[in-house]
Order: sequence, then structure tokens, then C-alpha cells
Amino acid sequence: MSDQRFIIEMGMGNDLYGQDYTKAAARAIEDALRHSSLPLFEATGLSHDAMRVQVTVGVQDPDAVDCAALAEKLPRGQADVRAVKGGLNVTNPDNGNVIVIASAAVEAFLPFQG
Repeated sequence: MSDQRFIIEMGMGNDLYGQDYTKAAARAIEDALRHSSLPLFEATGLSHDAMRVQVTVGVQDPDAVDCAALAEKLPRGQADVRAVKGGLNVTNPDNGNVIVIASAAVEAFLPFQG
């Protein structure tokens, strides 16, 4: 049986001073989640455990993201987080500080009911 996507939300997050890619990614995921409300589960009696959550985070250094730590923070469903090349690094020319900007897509899937 295949899954059917029923929601996708996008978010953006940053780390202004620490150059922490995981922190920026976590903020992007939190931003996406703040745009979502899923009354579907209460209305249908479905369990959140049936939901598969797929998160894709874009940052300039995907290897610097702790995807397992991010997946543990997701509040519902069976989560999978992956980091890909994307986002943006902005360097302050006066002091060399780098602002890390991450983007995130959070997708939720349920088993196909057709």
C-alpha cells in the first residue's frame, strides 16, 4: 500500500551568530509547523502513529546538520529528516561573521485510503 501526501508546509530559520546549521534547520522546521493545524486526526479518529512525516532541510553545509536530533523533536508521526544543499550563507564583510539561513519542507503522508 502506498502513502498519499495530505499536507506540505514550508518554513525558514536562521542562526545569526553561531553558524549552527542544526539550529537554523530546527528553526525552519518550527516555522513550518507553526503554519499547520491538523484537525483531520480528531475528526476521523486516525492515530498520529499512522502518519509519516518527511522533512527536507536545505542548508549550505548539509553534513553539518544533525538530522537524527531534528527528527526526535518532531511532535507527531514517524519522522524522517534529510539535509540537502540549499539555504544561504551571508557573510558580513565588516567582521566575517556568517549568518546561516535554512529552508525546510515538511510533508505529511497517510496510507492511501482509495
